[in-house]
Amino acid sequence: MNTPDAFTEIADNLSFLDDWEDRYRYIIELGQALPEITDAERNADNKVHGCASQVWLVTQASEANGQTVLTYRGDSDAHIVKGLVAILLALYSGRTARDIAETDALPILDSIGLREHLSTQRSNGLAAMVKRVRADAQALA
Repeated sequence: MNTPDAFTEIADNLSFLDDWEDRYRYIIELGQALPEITDAERNADNKVHGCASQVWLVTQASEANGQTVLTYRGDSDAHIVKGLVAILLALYSGRTARDIAETDALPILDSIGLREHLSTQRSNGLAAMVKRVRADAQALA
């Protein structure tokens, strides 16, 4: 999978910031810019298990050129985690189910130094989010 422009822009912006305090602020801003999900979408089916924070991912499937395309929306009750959701959505949303199923975001996120600067709980939660997104895609690929 080619890296989507939205994710490349985030990675570039992170690389321009000198320290991780500034990067954390940027990640929080990304989360604040996410569109809201409804209270009805904050349900057990959309909840991501394995996160210390509350995280919900809403998956919408559509067909384009004979392939299933997945679009994601998400939210979290923790500011930094909501920003991590935004980063994952930039990487995965709008891609075909096959591309998503075949793409492990963790090495890509490691290449920008993200997980090494997260607490163990947040890193585990991020891995749970990636697992959830890829499982949804594998089921529809």
